[in-house]
Amino acid sequence: MRTGKLPPELLNRLLRGVPRHDPRVLLGGGIGEDAAVIDFGALPVRGLTSPSPPLESGSLALGAAPGGDRLLIAKTDPVTFATDLIGWYAVHVNANDIACAGATPRWFLASALLPQQWQEPDITALFDQLVQACTSLGVSLVGGHTEITAGIDRPIVVGCMLGEVERARAVHTGGAQPGDDLLLTQGIAVEGTAVLAREVAGRLRALGVPDETLERAQRLLFTPGISVVGAAHTLCAAVPPPEGLHSLHDPTEGGLASGVRELAEASGLGATVHAGAVEVLPETRAVCSALGLDPLGLLASGALLAAIAPAATPAALQALQRHGIPARVVGQLTSRGEGLWLAGPQGERREWPCFDRDEVARYFDQPAP
Repeated sequence: MRTGKLPPELLNRLLRGVPRHDPRVLLGGGIGEDAAVIDFGALPVRGLTSPSPPLESGSLALGAAPGGDRLLIAKTDPVTFATDLIGWYAVHVNANDIACAGATPRWFLASALLPQQWQEPDITALFDQLVQACTSLGVSLVGGHTEITAGIDRPIVVGCMLGEVERARAVHTGGAQPGDDLLLTQGIAVEGTAVLAREVAGRLRALGVPDETLERAQRLLFTPGISVVGAAHTLCAAVPPPEGLHSLHDPTEGGLASGVRELAEASGLGATVHAGAVEVLPETRAVCSALGLDPLGLLASGALLAAIAPAATPAALQALQRHGIPARVVGQLTSRGEGLWLAGPQGERREWPCFDRDEVARYFDQPAP
């Protein structure tokens, strides 16, 4: 099979067969759902728990349901495309999905598989990156695993982030509702642009991308950065779930195109996105133009999708603006039967693009020039 995520139909079929043995699991794996939700505070009963109802649909605010007031949010994600500052990526991409559940990232574990050519200075640098990234978020690095692994030519770091949230404040991807405004913070595609600018700078330079553009693209990793934790927490405070904020989603592999599709599918909805409202960063345009890539399908960590009740949208935008986070309404959620569309400036529509894998993966799979 090709590099990148498993085909959605295969993953969906596999996930449907996973049994739920513990009633404390409120939300397990699913297309578009990037973190598990576990009833952290439920009291054990004969080795299990006092049962809490599993999540069916809509908000995770389960009110007076049995169980505890705290929910544990669990996430695991690898970093495989990047080699430069891989520890920084690993912490932040995992923390993002915790924050998209309305939760606070608390504890991180990392499994680092390192190639045989790595030496002690390389390993020390990776460890320092993990510590610095955790410190920047107030997260405790509590464990993991490291080894030199035969048969790989680049490091692979698999992170596991745990966080917690009050039951009434939890959010999930599948909570969007018909008529919701679809907000997008920052622009696209911060992560993919930074990865390419750092990994293939020489190739981009040879293709005519100016040094100053490359330098800005490389700095995107830190400014505005790939973290959406601040944006997610700002929205949760300004328009609390379930009345105002209905869904948060971090568009990562497959870019904004896959992020919108995942949010809509998880919520059982359609969507219309307005092409002119989607901000493509100038550095992204330059890199994608040089390499023949589509910005809509490029790794997009650093941007945040939010489904918000229209009445709450002004408060959401104002709160983000106060915190210096650019955001705009880029579309609306509709009924599933209306489908997924990209609307042009004259009202014309075309089907929302579908990428079977991220544009970064597609580029790296091409024969070397």
